[in-house]
Amino acid sequence: MSASVSTSSIDLDKAPSRGFARVWGRSQSVIPSLAAVLLLIAMLVYAELAYGRVFHMGTMSSLLVSFAPTIILAVGMTIVILSGGIDLSVGAVVAFTSVAGVMLMNIGVNGWLAIVLMIVFGALFGLVSGVLIQYFNVQPFIATLAMMFLARGLASILSTVPVQAPDDSPILLLATDFKLIDGPKVNDLVLTPGFFIAVLVVIGAFFFLHRTRSGRTIYGIGGAESSAQLMGLPVARTRVSIYIISGALAGLAAVVYTAEVGGKAQNVTAIGWELDAIAAVVIGGTLLTGGAGYVLGSVVGSLVLATLWMIITKDGSIRPEYLTIITGGILLVFVLLQRVLTARRRR
Repeated sequence: MSASVSTSSIDLDKAPSRGFARVWGRSQSVIPSLAAVLLLIAMLVYAELAYGRVFHMGTMSSLLVSFAPTIILAVGMTIVILSGGIDLSVGAVVAFTSVAGVMLMNIGVNGWLAIVLMIVFGALFGLVSGVLIQYFNVQPFIATLAMMFLARGLASILSTVPVQAPDDSPILLLATDFKLIDGPKVNDLVLTPGFFIAVLVVIGAFFFLHRTRSGRTIYGIGGAESSAQLMGLPVARTRVSIYIISGALAGLAAVVYTAEVGGKAQNVTAIGWELDAIAAVVIGGTLLTGGAGYVLGSVVGSLVLATLWMIITKDGSIRPEYLTIITGGILLVFVLLQRVLTARRRR
């Protein structure tokens, strides 16, 4: 009798620790994202104390509008990395689709049709990457690197000088300022349709990843592709669609960016943007090995990069080249954090 009582008491003592262990195990996947949120808050507070006028509606408006294309690219990159892949072509695709779209407008193609074609062109690059990866067993790094060179080269063939969209082009409407809050002096909340497009992309991606079978398949492919195939999930079709989505979002990012810069396009646009998108995704908590991550975390990662850029701009004494160095340092810290948490989960 006493032995059974003592055994029961031991089990009761262990129950809370087991419950905590389960909660801890589940929560480890969100720790990098929470760390990114804390980093973002700390950077904003520091910038406010050091330079002032950071929590100013005008400053926030400028920050959100200027980084809308990066957020769109980061959403596409999140979907790709969740599947265990990578897409190095998105920056070059932005350049090509921007130049091609503006040139189509200049030769008389309907402006709205040209905008749609910019997104279609991006999707076609993604389709080629997806087919190479899925059906020809080309590594994602190599396939998308080839697409990067192809897109950048085609953009240079189209034009080596900046091209300007017509003054009556509808793409310029996407940069129309909408004053949502009329604050004192110049403290106004002013956003553009391009920013709202980015918001819709984030909402759509969140719903797609967490509320659809295709979204769950993407997590399954990144977590364990062999298990996903054994479960009868459409791995081949989903992988190709992942890169089509990434390419289409790159084309959409080109539309938003071209609008924000007044309809100007050039072949050197978006150099290094693919690395910014990858950095935003990793800082936001998505595992580079795939299978775990959140699109909202990638948005936070994009805002971390935006805030870092703002701090360097406001400081004035920090050379712009240090932005890359600091971004690399932050990225390294978050990669190491991911490695530590992944190793603990395995144990």
